[in-house]
Parts: sequence; structure tokens; C-alpha cells
Amino acid sequence: MTRRSFPLAAGAVAVLTATALGAPAATAASADAPQRDRADTVQHRLDRLVAEDGFPGALASVRYAGGRVRDYTAGVGDLNTGRKVPTDGRVRIGSNTKTFTAVVVLQLVGEGRIDLDATVEHYLPGVVRGNGIDGRRITVRQLLQQTSGLPDYDDVLFTVPQDLVELSHSYYDPRRLVDAALTRPASFAPGLRWEYSNTNYILAGLIVERVTARPVGEEITRRIVTPLGLRDTYWPQVGEQRIPGRHPQGYVAVAPGAPWVDVTRMDPSLGWAAGQLISTPNDLRSFFEALLAGRLLQPAQQRALLTTVPAPGFEPTDGWAYGLGIARHTLPCGGHAWGHGGDIQGFETRNLVTTDGRSAVVAVTGLPTSLEMTRNVSESVDAALCATTR
Repeated sequence: MTRRSFPLAAGAVAVLTATALGAPAATAASADAPQRDRADTVQHRLDRLVAEDGFPGALASVRYAGGRVRDYTAGVGDLNTGRKVPTDGRVRIGSNTKTFTAVVVLQLVGEGRIDLDATVEHYLPGVVRGNGIDGRRITVRQLLQQTSGLPDYDDVLFTVPQDLVELSHSYYDPRRLVDAALTRPASFAPGLRWEYSNTNYILAGLIVERVTARPVGEEITRRIVTPLGLRDTYWPQVGEQRIPGRHPQGYVAVAPGAPWVDVTRMDPSLGWAAGQLISTPNDLRSFFEALLAGRLLQPAQQRALLTTVPAPGFEPTDGWAYGLGIARHTLPCGGHAWGHGGDIQGFETRNLVTTDGRSAVVAVTGLPTSLEMTRNVSESVDAALCATTR
């Protein structure tokens, strides 16, 4: 699903208000004052996401300069029972899945099995046709870079916020997602500009399956999850709606001021290669650290990954450019960081990694209902990264 919250697209812009529903917690308290100051910055931001923005709960994992890793929580993990947010609990990571998919495609490019500048038609004959859209004019690179002009199936299948609940148990075959997108005309000619569309990554996943003759989730697991030892990162199988292991509950609000609705149990097939994965803040941070360090791709593909185009509207914060499934962000304290982020029913995650080894992941357990809420989640990651320099 889109990395921006669905209610934003549907026009629900009111901020939910709530008070903190439990005592916030932070792990690994340090004895020295500088470390306490840094910890307070991150904890304060998480507390505000709960108390001021109304998110039920929040989790974070931060790597400071020098290698120290700290985990944080705020709010509650279950609104019914009031239980704590589990430290480094599993969450649905939504469109962070796109980065995993892009890495698999780029690994196959390095193996000579995919050509970034070959057309979608070359790998998926006849699949992308309709409403003036022609897969013979769209390249694999344009899919990964979000410059294809393909419409987003989200905008077709989800038309009102209530769909986030009503359709949460529906299964979507990947071809159904593509076909839904093709009921609308292209947003622009391929390569003309940048625009976020989940359809691009469904097609990228189908290309991986056509080339490897294996499920894309299996390829992600074999090529990334297992080699990196991401023990809490998991590709749900067809029909699997639960989140295994320790996890907070996930929620949506279907109207301004409406109560949070528990959607933890849902079918993530809507996201597939664009948004199906489950992970933890620590695992997600470790993945992006390994990727930026060049541990997953050959040099030529690494350069392609990090070659960006302007990405207006990628986030409500400024200073974003998009590569191949990863984005570059200008930090308010100077310098750049890389990451992606993801939204799916119940959860929003934002993450950034710097080239000097600092990293931060923040997850909240509800979809934002305003740009301000999304901005505050993103800015909490900025604040965490900037705190790591002190």
C-alpha cells in the first residue's frame, strides 16, 4: 500500500486527539548525562506522537555515532488491555517492502538476468496494455524510479476511508492489482516526471517471478532476509492475516475524531511486492544500514540505486529525491540520509540511515489522518538522527 496514509488521499484531514494511555518506556538507560540528553530527545518525540498526535503507540530503534543502539517505546500496545508496547516488536512495514523488491531486481541485474533499460513488455508480454498505457514504452528502471506514469491501483480499489476496515480481509492477486490500475489512464508519458505509484512495484515483483520462476517473497527471503540474519523479518504467506511473534496492535481511524479500530489481523496481499513485509525497527534499521554500506549490491548496481531524481510530494517535509526504491533526504542539522518509509493498515514506519553509520527507525501503531501527523512522524526520525551527532 502507499507509503502515505490512505485517509490523506481520501481527504480526512482532522487530527485525532488523545492523551497518553500508559507510561512510556525507554530501554538501555545510560549513566552519563550526554547519553541521557540524547535519549531524552528521542523519547520526547515518541511521547509527543502519543500525547499530542494521538497515536496509540510508538516504537523506535536508533544507532548513535560510535555504534551504540537504543530502543524506545511510548504509549500502549493494546488499547483494550493497556499492555505496553513491546520493545522492538513486529510491525507491518508497508512500502519499505519496495526497497527489498528493488534490491532483488538489482541483484538480478548484476547477474545479467534483468536489464534495467529493457521494457516491461520484454518480461511481461501483453500485461501492461490499456487506456493508452503501453508496456513497450516503460522500462524496468522507470518502474523502480517511480517515473513510469502508471496510475496507482490504491486509488481505484480504496475510495473512502471505511475501505481500510471493510476490505482489510480481502485477498488481492497481483494481476488483479495491475488490472485495477489499468482502468485509469496514465498520469504522464514514461520518464516525463516523478510520481509515486504502488503499481510500479507490483510489476517489478512480477518481473522477478518471471525471471526466477520463484515467488518474489521467497527471493526476498533467500537473497536478503536470511543472509543478513533478519530474524524478525517475515513475508506472510497467501491467506496469512496474523502477525506472528511479539507485536503491538495496529489501528485505523475511518473519520475525523472517530475511534481507533483494531486492524492488526488483515490480509497484506494489497501490498504484495510493494508493501507486504513484516519486520521490527531493529531489523529494518539493519537492512538499510547493510544496503547503504554496499553489502547487498555490486558497485554498478549500487550506483544505480543511489542515482536520484527530484521527488516532490514524497513526504510533507522538504528535501527529498528518489533513487531506485530508496530516497535521499536533506537533514535539518546538515548532511543527507537515505531511507524509504511505509504505510499499511494499522502501522506507519519512517526510517533514515547516514553514510557515517547513524540510523533511526520510528514506527507508530495507527495510520495518520492528517499531513501534520505524518510530518511529525517523519520529523521524529530527523530529530533522532540529528541527536546522534551530539
